[in-house]
Amino acid sequence: MSFIIAVTRPDREPTPPLPLAGEGWGGGLSAREVSMDERKTWKVSGKLRSNARALRRNSTDVERILWSELRDHRLAGAGFRRQTPVGSYIADFVCHAAKLVIELDGGQHFSVQIERSDTRRTAAIESLGFKVLRFNNLDVITNRTGVLETIAAAVAERAPTLTLPRKRERESQATAGKQQS
Repeated sequence: MSFIIAVTRPDREPTPPLPLAGEGWGGGLSAREVSMDERKTWKVSGKLRSNARALRRNSTDVERILWSELRDHRLAGAGFRRQTPVGSYIADFVCHAAKLVIELDGGQHFSVQIERSDTRRTAAIESLGFKVLRFNNLDVITNRTGVLETIAAAVAERAPTLTLPRKRERESQATAGKQQS
């Protein structure tokens, strides 16, 4: 049997118990109470955003393979986003710091009509200041190291001063340096 003993101090008023997890103290505004002026306005249409979300949910196997190498600043410390709207298109992967877009092309991209469409798409994205790298799915599967080296070189060329590693990583690097001394 366990007992909880409450100690009250005469110099302080008793405080109510803390709320249960997820309940909070309340006091915030409901979504209906927030005016339209305070809501975030997006530069991208709602349809394009919802299409990007759907593409993120239904990514291909090759996209998942490459994303596992690019996510969490794993490649040269560069941050990538996947299935991101760029202009009126949705790019497979984008590094905003390096203004770099990576497109993965499956077998359907080798027809003449699709190649013309891809050329127009690349020109439109490059007109926004991005560099576009295109890889076919077979390259990612059979030569992943070469693809990653090409991407890392493009990132280094276009964004030579990337952000510092996250605080946790800097601390672990500092303690490793101290242990070596």
